[in-house]
Amino acid sequence: MKEQLQALEQEALQKVDEATSLQALQDVRVAYLGKKGPITEVLRGMGKLSKEERPVIGELANTVRGNIATSLDKKKAAMEAEELEKQLADETIDVSLPGRPVPTGGKHLLTSIVEEIEDLFIGMGFEVREGPEVETDYYNFEALNLPKGHPARDMQDSFYITEDILLRTHTSPVQARTMNMIKGERPVKMICPGKVYRRDTDDATHSHQFTQIEGLYVDRNVRMSDLKGVLDRFAKQMFGSDREIRLRPSFFPFTEPSVEMDISCKVCHGDGCSVCKKTGWIEILGAGMVHPRVLEMAGYDPKEYSGFAFGMGPERIAMLKYGVDDIRHFYTNDIRFLKQYHQA
Repeated sequence: MKEQLQALEQEALQKVDEATSLQALQDVRVAYLGKKGPITEVLRGMGKLSKEERPVIGELANTVRGNIATSLDKKKAAMEAEELEKQLADETIDVSLPGRPVPTGGKHLLTSIVEEIEDLFIGMGFEVREGPEVETDYYNFEALNLPKGHPARDMQDSFYITEDILLRTHTSPVQARTMNMIKGERPVKMICPGKVYRRDTDDATHSHQFTQIEGLYVDRNVRMSDLKGVLDRFAKQMFGSDREIRLRPSFFPFTEPSVEMDISCKVCHGDGCSVCKKTGWIEILGAGMVHPRVLEMAGYDPKEYSGFAFGMGPERIAMLKYGVDDIRHFYTNDIRFLKQYHQA
């Protein structure tokens, strides 16, 4: 039996050496170490041995089994290492090659326009302020010289939540709130960007929701010429140094006098074309000197303080600057449109 076990060991080790795959190794393991293998058959015959021979043969059988298992494990580990090396070699990445570009998003065109305008006015000493989009009737209208029943309210058809709460129709309430907080104790120089809402029919040039940027400067000895200088710098920096501006009389309840500002048409340079409706000028924003009544309600002495205010729509500015023909493009989330202006 001793010679039989030794022969089985030599035979199994030879099979291990000859194995060329993991499956072949597994077949050797099952054939020699399995429950139906020859070593198990030999051990079943140990009952015929004497008491002195049993421990000797049992120890030898365990040694043979261990030697075969160790040989199998070593060969398996070597094969797996070799297979891993081959896989790594086959899947090697050339890190010197440029990587595949990962598509990334970009700023919305309106965001870029708003930030550009903010940077421009910050450079002129204005601060940026924000306020609530759900506003009280007082700050949205009354504090801006639009008392209840005033006919000018019809110019801003509104979304009312209650009789005294509505979605703001402009960002002017931020100006009223700021002045009311300061209570005439110091000058104020600010712009207020944000979304506004008006019950309007959506078409190529109108939307029930849009953005607005309004500006306010209140101090001693603020004049109409200061307003014109600020607006002229804005127009030239936003649309080009060759652009001219003109101010036309208009009406706003919260400014007096009030003006509309036009810029010279960049297409025809003032000669008249379809873009400017043959006038040579394009309307861009409204402005004026702050009404004394508005200053008085905010705590400023209109005999000592004066100021100017202006309001513009970033959508209109973007449409003029980049040739966008429909305001709805800004809100329909068409990726083909948005991608055109990621670098704007």
